[in-house]
Amino acid sequence: MNNQDIQASALGLAPAFPAAASSATRAVSIDDVPLNAFHVKIAGLTFGAHFTEGFALGTIGYALAAMNRQMPIDAFWMGMIGSSALMGIFLGSLVFGWLSDRLGRQKIFLMSFVIITVAAFAQFYVHSPFELCLLRVLIGFGMGGDFAVGHAILAEFSPRKHRGTLLGSFSVIWTVGYVVANVLGMHYADASPDAWRWLLASAGIPAVIVLVARMGTPESPRWLLGKGRVAEAKSVVLKHFGENVTLDGVHDEHAQTASGFMRLFEKDLIRRTIFNCAFFVCLVIPYFAIYTFLPTILKAIHLNNDSGADLLLNGFLVLGALIGIWLTIKLSRRVFLIGSFAVTCVSLIALSVLPESATLAMIVAFGIFTLTMSAFSNLVGVFPPECFPTEVRACGVGLAIACSRLGSAVGTFLLPLGIAGFGFHVTMIVLAAVLLVGMVVSIAWAPETKHLTLNQASGG
Repeated sequence: MNNQDIQASALGLAPAFPAAASSATRAVSIDDVPLNAFHVKIAGLTFGAHFTEGFALGTIGYALAAMNRQMPIDAFWMGMIGSSALMGIFLGSLVFGWLSDRLGRQKIFLMSFVIITVAAFAQFYVHSPFELCLLRVLIGFGMGGDFAVGHAILAEFSPRKHRGTLLGSFSVIWTVGYVVANVLGMHYADASPDAWRWLLASAGIPAVIVLVARMGTPESPRWLLGKGRVAEAKSVVLKHFGENVTLDGVHDEHAQTASGFMRLFEKDLIRRTIFNCAFFVCLVIPYFAIYTFLPTILKAIHLNNDSGADLLLNGFLVLGALIGIWLTIKLSRRVFLIGSFAVTCVSLIALSVLPESATLAMIVAFGIFTLTMSAFSNLVGVFPPECFPTEVRACGVGLAIACSRLGSAVGTFLLPLGIAGFGFHVTMIVLAAVLLVGMVVSIAWAPETKHLTLNQASGG
């Protein structure tokens, strides 16, 4: 091997092999390496985190109802506790996204779950609404960090052939955790006076399992390479993927200085930044607004809100998320996103114009909306990490998540006011208009990233 080959090898790049070189020694990019046990482990650690997060958020509704009978809570604290995790996610995604791009993925990967685990178990000992609200903010703070860094680290390790499936599966696992919490809450929240404490603290069990399993997780080699830590990056790749696997990028001095949130608004990235924030917000406003006040919606379409209806809806959410994985594999990113915005928009318009006597048609329209909304929610785990370069990937994901949580809080706050002031049909038209905006933004700015390497997809 000549000097140029040695230098290229030190950077984790493919050396210039002679034409007669054996195919067994030919370099393979980390983007094209076959799926192996290490990929499965990283996916499992991120999936376990999303199960925990869905579970922790799913416990609060039933726990609050039971807690209110033992420790009366006024409307102010009911609202504060209900929205506290969202406030924490907003802050955590910004803070930990920024820290992750500076300190590394691995540290935040662990730190976020230390916070979640401690705060989840501590809920068992609360004696006031203020204490519970504070702990829920801390849980959300840890979740925000995990959302930002979890998407980034899995994207940076995943081969492009499986990247969309792995990132899109977050939504399924989160939904499963949320549904499990709902089922437990329905059956056990009133089992004893302190059952709500056990229900809330039970989120600490999967959290501590994820925390222990994450110990020893390596740093992202892409992040290491971007920071000039070439030998460490090469060591991680060698240990987990083999000696013939290389990184597909080179060290760029610009990556060490041009990072942080301001980088997201520079000329080459501002369009992608606006797109990711806008489509995420336009998706979650109707999602959180409708499913937070589901009893009101079900009553409007004459579907009684009993436990059977709840279980059926939860089943639709899981089924839709599974369909979303299949569609992520089969369709281009743009077609899936734009088409889903169109279908959900038309579904809400149908709900708004159908007469109250058309009960069956309204149920069908709401069922189509639920399946499609759950399916293309998978893309919130795919687009942001694929759209941003390594030096600001966690910041970009964190900003998109933060904007989405602001949007969900606004939508959740305004929906009951809208129904009370303008009626169900007008409110559905407004939510349909939000989805239409998301479709227009996606048509204008959504990139196609499905078959690109992570560097190509992010423009890096």
